[in-house]
Amino acid sequence: MSKKPPVTDVARPRLRSFVTSALLVLISVMIVRDILVRRWTSTPQSSPDTTQQSR
Repeated sequence: MSKKPPVTDVARPRLRSFVTSALLVLISVMIVRDILVRRWTSTPQSSPDTTQQSR
C-alpha cells in the first residue's frame, strides 16, 4: 500500500501569484506615468533655486 501525498489546491497559489504580478505591473505603470507626467508638464520656474542658502 503506497501512501500518496495529500492533494493540494493549486488554484490558490496560482491566484496569489497572479494578484501579486498584477499589483507589481500596476505599481510600475503608475511610477512610469508619474515620471513622464512630471517631465513633460514641468514649466520653468522663475523663482530662485531652493538649494541656495540665504545670506
